[in-house]
Amino acid sequence: MRFDNGRQSDNVEDRRGARGGRSGMRMGRGKIGVGTIVLALVAMYFGVDPSVVLNSGLTGGGVAVESPAGAPPANDAQARFVSMVLADTEATWQAIFQQAGGRYVEPKLVLFTGATNTACGMGQAAMGPFYCPGDQKVYIDLAFYDELRTRFRAPGDFAQAYVIAHEVGHHVQNLLGISGKVQEARQRVSEAEGNQLSVRLELQADCFSGVWAHHADRARQVLEAGDIEEALGAAAAIGDDRLQKQAQGYAVPDSFTHGSSAQRVRWFKQGLGSGDLKSCDTFSARTL
Repeated sequence: MRFDNGRQSDNVEDRRGARGGRSGMRMGRGKIGVGTIVLALVAMYFGVDPSVVLNSGLTGGGVAVESPAGAPPANDAQARFVSMVLADTEATWQAIFQQAGGRYVEPKLVLFTGATNTACGMGQAAMGPFYCPGDQKVYIDLAFYDELRTRFRAPGDFAQAYVIAHEVGHHVQNLLGISGKVQEARQRVSEAEGNQLSVRLELQADCFSGVWAHHADRARQVLEAGDIEEALGAAAAIGDDRLQKQAQGYAVPDSFTHGSSAQRVRWFKQGLGSGDLKSCDTFSARTL
């Protein structure tokens, strides 16, 4: 990727080195048991939104209280890259929302090591990157990028950018009210039907990440040779079918919550090619 102006976002919080996010956020009287965390880790491995499990494990009416977190050091190249990607998503979504007559509220991006408290409960590095609608923050342990390169065999800077853009896509869904409606709908249907709604939500976030890449490249020429292939490789690597086959030797489509590799690739390409949010209506699509 190419960021000629090198602008970094002001919305990055660096909690790395803090145990359990003690220098980041503290929970009031709310407690999450070890069993709940284990369930969340298992859920995340199979593509389930960890906040669903974590929120159900909160007891005692805990309220998240944020304490100051610092900005990443200027000489940290990986953190600087993440900050530049976030800045570019801000510029893109601000323009898209403004054109539609709306206002884009920028999310925060939290860098952490191992574990950190969030408004959705305790976040663990083993969950991978995730978005918490409760505090409108994206959380990532940068060690995930090593796993993306080695375990998932999806190297490259644009593969890393795709991960951030996908989580920012969830933030866009939250701002548009889509996430809330899906969560409400999932409470009224069977588990299999709820999983299907989750798949459509995740594929839309993939499409939104493609929309970002489309507009970012048209406005600022950020893409270089091989970048698209890197993103497609990352999307394919974290499909439910591939993850389940790695974990248990076979895939169970009814349990998919993020979509197959082919579906994730298709919807990222859909957004990339059109640059139009309307083309990302996965909920009306007859086939995914």
